[in-house]
Amino acid sequence: MPIIMRLDRVMADRKISLKELSEKVGVANVNLSKMKTGKISAVRFSTLEAICEALDCQPGDILEYQKDDSAHPPETP
Repeated sequence: MPIIMRLDRVMADRKISLKELSEKVGVANVNLSKMKTGKISAVRFSTLEAICEALDCQPGDILEYQKDDSAHPPETP
């Protein structure tokens, strides 16, 4: 998957626990845990906004695009 979740890194930088973030954002611990481990396929903008508000960060701090080179083999000259 070319989109990587970096929520765990941002949470560690901010020294905030999953429980505390869950309370601030209003999202269940289990759902945040899935986000933290990257085991999700979608995230609502409202949830992303609440997380960014709670962690004082930008969406790009949490989400990272990683190019998947295996999907497009290099061209041969």
